[in-house]
Formats: sequence, structure tokens, C-alpha cells
Amino acid sequence: MPTVGIDVAYVAGLARLRLSPEEIETFGNQLEQVLAYVKKLEEVDVQDVVLAGEEKGFQNRLRLDLALPELSPNEALENAPQQRGGLFLVPRIIE
Repeated sequence: MPTVGIDVAYVAGLARLRLSPEEIETFGNQLEQVLAYVKKLEEVDVQDVVLAGEEKGFQNRLRLDLALPELSPNEALENAPQQRGGLFLVPRIIE
């Protein structure tokens, strides 16, 4: 069994997955490799990295939120594949 801080069999049970002992071993090893890589990322010096949006001179470049003329019911239904009584008709998905 790998020395991962995650109990693969327990997590698989929570997800209602049935894993063989070989799969538990494989996934445990893969998780161990991922966690080792993430641990290695802690060594990267990010002291001088500026977060996006916090750099000098940054301005919000979103468009103005303007009210536009609304569609009439007929315009909204104009391209509907099926309609009846001013409503969209869609296939039934629950029986």
C-alpha cells in the first residue's frame, strides 16, 4: 500500500466505486506522485510575482452594463423549432 495521506479505498467507497486491490495500489501510487510534484512546487520562489489584477496601472476593462431593448415574445419565439401558445415546446425528459 502506498504511503499517501489519502485512503484510496475509503474515497472510492464514498464515490461508490468498486476498485480492485491492484487499482487501489495503482491509484495510490499515482496520487503519491501528484502530491510529490505539488510538494516540489512549494520550492518555487514567488516572492516577486505580482497577481493578475494587482499590477501597477491595471484598470478594469469590462464594458458598461447598459439596458438594451428587450425582445418581444414573438421575436423570442421566432427561431424556436416548436412553439405553442406563445411558449417554447421541448421534448419531455421525465416520464
